[in-house]
Amino acid sequence: MIEIEYIVKDHHGAERLRTQDKKAADAFDRMLENAERLAQLLRAEGIARELSETGMDELTFYLVRNAATVERILKGKTIEFTTAIDAGAE
Repeated sequence: MIEIEYIVKDHHGAERLRTQDKKAADAFDRMLENAERLAQLLRAEGIARELSETGMDELTFYLVRNAATVERILKGKTIEFTTAIDAGAE
C-alpha cells in the first residue's frame, strides 16, 4: 500500500500541517502565504513594531483564518462576537 503525505511548513521551516489531503495542504499553504504577505505589509507600514516575529505570525495567521469575518467588519456589517467565557457559560 502506498500512502502520500503532505507536509506544510511555514517560512521558518517549522511543520504546520501534516495531511494526506492534497486540497487541505494546498489551502493551508495559501493561508500561510497570505499571512506572510500581510505581515510584510504591516512591517513595511511600521504597524505593530512592538510585536515579536512570533506575535506577528500569530496575528496575521489569525486574520487570514478569519478573513470572511474581517471582511464583514471592514464592510461595516455587524457580527456577533463570542468569547471562550461566553461559550463556557452555555
